[in-house]
Amino acid sequence: MAAIRVFEEAARSKNFTVAAEKLGMTQAAVSYQIKVLEDRVGAQLFVRQARGVELSEIGRKFAGTATEALNLLADAYADARGLSQDTLSISVIPTFGTNFLAQHLGKFQLDNPKIAVRVEISEGLTDFNSDEFDLAIRGGKGEWPDLRSHILIPTQFTPMLSKELSDSIGGVREPADLLKLPILSHSDPWWQLWFTAAGLENQSLDNRPNRQFGPQILEANAAIAGQGVAMLTPAFFKAELARGQLVQPFDLLGDDGTGYWLVFPESNRLSPKIRKFRSWIEAATASYRE
Repeated sequence: MAAIRVFEEAARSKNFTVAAEKLGMTQAAVSYQIKVLEDRVGAQLFVRQARGVELSEIGRKFAGTATEALNLLADAYADARGLSQDTLSISVIPTFGTNFLAQHLGKFQLDNPKIAVRVEISEGLTDFNSDEFDLAIRGGKGEWPDLRSHILIPTQFTPMLSKELSDSIGGVREPADLLKLPILSHSDPWWQLWFTAAGLENQSLDNRPNRQFGPQILEANAAIAGQGVAMLTPAFFKAELARGQLVQPFDLLGDDGTGYWLVFPESNRLSPKIRKFRSWIEAATASYRE
């Protein structure tokens, strides 16, 4: 293919030196590629003259077909690249997807009307080798082989509950008051981390009813319904806190060293649509990293 591309340009220019300048090569490299092609074809493609070169009869026939073929490949590449840049496919974990991305994604689409966004909610880690996703948003420490990882929101957490549940014990005024109430997902290690940071180490929660809800969005809904106290990330529940559906009794935030990350394969790092999305989402989450 390299030799054909050089031949096509030399046939158009009818001068190896001019072709070399257009291709960013040396004249010797152009001559070498032409010789390689002539050896493979088994015939002379150019007739050397004092002021340049002329195509041989075989060269003229070959040049027309070569130009047509290269133009066809260029059109196919442009179409494929255009299609690949028209749609951005994102795999995202549930709470980030519902309580952040869905609420802010409209701004990205207004700024980039030519990019259609497809979002799929998933708990599992995306396999970019088999799944048709351009990027993913995942929780963890950002250490995934062969993937570029960019921190969006550090994982911070604190207890939240409904006002009605808080009022049922006369209000939650100190961390120990939480132990008087039902605890949702009490086996979650975040609870012990937060209690330790609050000065209440080694709190035994094992004898409590085991109610596991999985994603934070489900635990938050259970807390809003007054079923118990949930350990949640404040960044995802600003609206619920503002409406009074949830209350955050304490400013103390726990941190386990993890975060929510934008990830994509190294091979996709130069994709225009991914670069645009990364720039937008890093700006949208900047306040959470300060």
